[in-house]
Amino acid sequence: MNDFLATIVARTRERLRDAPSPRPAPARDRFAFSRALRGGGKIIAEIKSASPSAGSIVPNPDVEAIAAEYARGGAAAISIVTEPEFFHGSPEWIARAAVVSGLPVLMKDFVIDERQLLSGMAAGANAILLLASLRDGDQIRDAVALLEEFGCDALVEVHDERELDRALEGEARVIGVNSRDLRTFRVDLATAEALASRIPAGTLKVAESGIKTHADIARLRDAGFDAFLVGESLLRQNDRAAAVRALME
Repeated sequence: MNDFLATIVARTRERLRDAPSPRPAPARDRFAFSRALRGGGKIIAEIKSASPSAGSIVPNPDVEAIAAEYARGGAAAISIVTEPEFFHGSPEWIARAAVVSGLPVLMKDFVIDERQLLSGMAAGANAILLLASLRDGDQIRDAVALLEEFGCDALVEVHDERELDRALEGEARVIGVNSRDLRTFRVDLATAEALASRIPAGTLKVAESGIKTHADIARLRDAGFDAFLVGESLLRQNDRAAAVRALME
C-alpha cells in the first residue's frame, strides 16, 4: 500500500471508530446499477468536490443541479465520491442525486469496514466501490456476497494484474480498471487496455480515469469496456449535459 492510500485508510479507521452499524432494507430495484450498464457505451458521470491529484474541482457542489444535467445528457448512472476529508464528499449526496436524476448511484469511498457497506446501502447506494488494493480475494468475495444479499452491486476496482487476480478470485461481476497510478497519479489508458483482455466474458468492464473525449471512449470500447466512469472532465464544463452527449456521440 502506498503512502497516499495508507494515509487515507488510517484516517478512515479513525473516523469509523465509533460509527454505527445500520441494517439497510433490501433494494426495491435489485442490481439497478449493473442492469443500467448492459448494452455497452454507457457513461457513469461522477460528482466530486475535490481530489488530492486535481485539488478543488467544484467547491460545495450543487448536487441536484449536476445530477439533473447528467441525466439530461444521457448518463446511465451517477458516481458519488463520499470520502469527506480528502475528497470533500458526503454520503448525503447519494439520495439527493438519485431523487433528482432517477438514475442508479454508485458510492465511491475507501471501504475498509462492513459498516461502510451497510451505511452506503442505507444511504441509498445501488452500487459500492471496493478497492482490490485493500482486500484479498476472500475478503472481496465476502463483501460482494453481503452487498448482493441486499440487491446492491459491487464495483471492484483494480490497477494492475495482481489486483485483477484478487477481483477474479473474489468472483466480482463488475470490474473497474483505473488507469491512474495511485503512487504517481499518472494516467495511462494503456493500463486499461492491457487488463481488459484478462477480464472474462460476461463480466461488466468499467474504465475509470483519464477519459476526456469521445476518442478516449472509442479507444476503450474497442478494448472491450462496457461503461466509462468520467468525473473531472465533465465537472469542469459549463454545459454538463452537452458534455455527456459529446462523449457518447
